[in-house]
Amino acid sequence: MPDPSPSRTAVVTGAGSGIGAAVAHALAGAGWTVALAGRRPDALAAVAERGTALPGRLDPMPTDVTEEASVRQLFDHVVDQHGRVDLLFNNAGTGGAASEFDEIPLTDWNRVVAVNLTGVFVCSREAFRVMRRQIPRGGRIINNGSISAHSPRPRSAAYTATKHAITGLTKSISLDGRPFDIACGQIDIGNAATNLTERMADGVAQADGTVRPEPRMDVGDVARAVLYMASLPLDANVATMTVMATQMPFVGRG
Repeated sequence: MPDPSPSRTAVVTGAGSGIGAAVAHALAGAGWTVALAGRRPDALAAVAERGTALPGRLDPMPTDVTEEASVRQLFDHVVDQHGRVDLLFNNAGTGGAASEFDEIPLTDWNRVVAVNLTGVFVCSREAFRVMRRQIPRGGRIINNGSISAHSPRPRSAAYTATKHAITGLTKSISLDGRPFDIACGQIDIGNAATNLTERMADGVAQADGTVRPEPRMDVGDVARAVLYMASLPLDANVATMTVMATQMPFVGRG
């Protein structure tokens, strides 16, 4: 796999922890300049501090993906500071409280949609705006879809709906990006070992009504998968990739 040149620039959302932080470090380890986007300045600064020995650069840029002006400012700042945008990894996401379908508050639904779907749209739109006009033209967008883009967990309608929607959005960006050398793909991740999945060791609800522990995988394996997708030339694209803990209960009957 060829290493990108140090001049290549990526934007990673949700970069303050978990998958976003791991991907940012993997990119910087391969020589990328990475804009760390997220709502928590202290967390972004900590991710940058942990990566000071890496050959690439980690640049914290506090951003709220649900605010159009904040996202526009992010991409304008990246172009101003680094000249271009070669990659956007749409990773920022949130879940809703587990609820019976008829008890989901509209406020919770709207909050999840704002981050998981509208936020991805706004970030992708701004990346597209930059990529189609920069010289050399083009770039790549990778969307974090999740296993929930294929199959829901119980009582997770809002999260599942947004992740299914990401699949359609990914395909639309891929199609609309063809004339401008913009590639778009989706990575669907199952049970990466982060703080958000620690509860799986104690047991999570299954489709048959039982509660059982689920295996997890090293988040570094996810980061390496994203790095592979990002390192392809723009005339090649991974449209979809599923990376999951081998023994998690996804493939097979629920």
